[in-house]
Amino acid sequence: MFTPDQIVALIAATSFAAGLNVYATVATLGLLARAEVLVLPQSLHLVQSWPVIIICGVMFVIEFFADKIPAFDLIWNALHTFVRIPVAAWMAYAAAANLPPTAQALSAAAGGAIALAAHGGKVAARAAVTPSPEPFSNAALSVGEDVIAIGLTWFASTHPILAGLLVLVFLIGILYMIRFIMRAMRRLFGGAERVLTHSDRGSPQLQDLSPKA
Repeated sequence: MFTPDQIVALIAATSFAAGLNVYATVATLGLLARAEVLVLPQSLHLVQSWPVIIICGVMFVIEFFADKIPAFDLIWNALHTFVRIPVAAWMAYAAAANLPPTAQALSAAAGGAIALAAHGGKVAARAAVTPSPEPFSNAALSVGEDVIAIGLTWFASTHPILAGLLVLVFLIGILYMIRFIMRAMRRLFGGAERVLTHSDRGSPQLQDLSPKA
């Protein structure tokens, strides 16, 4: 059984993993519970049922390919905003079933917020990489996210405190990355606006060639 501190760290780790790939996270949790590597609370026993594991496994395979198609991955991830975050919040709520109701509600809010941060970082990175003409960077990002989701879930089951600290590092990195991407996007659109403004005004050479009244 986990101590309260370990439960908090486990919630943070699995919520972050769910924000990257919820199907891989749930399937991994279920398989770890089935292998008796992790003892899930009674309120999360649904996760270790074979129907849930199989459905999540199938969806993981579908996402594995869908998430690597440039442009389509942005649509896929946008739609999964309404899957990853609610599922993470529910798992965090259920994992804190032995805590007081207020703490359980805070756990759900924290789980959802952490999943949102991971999901937001993923979407921001994809938006920055998608314009690239080659498809390999997009696929590499997707594979990396899958590895982190599965690896972090497994690591949290054996070393929850270390996994929680690792999530903290990831969150700091995501905040920095989003700020960097936003600055880059502002510079990009600012440059495009200046070019368009200059084009609308016309060049001096063209103005000299215009017919005189």
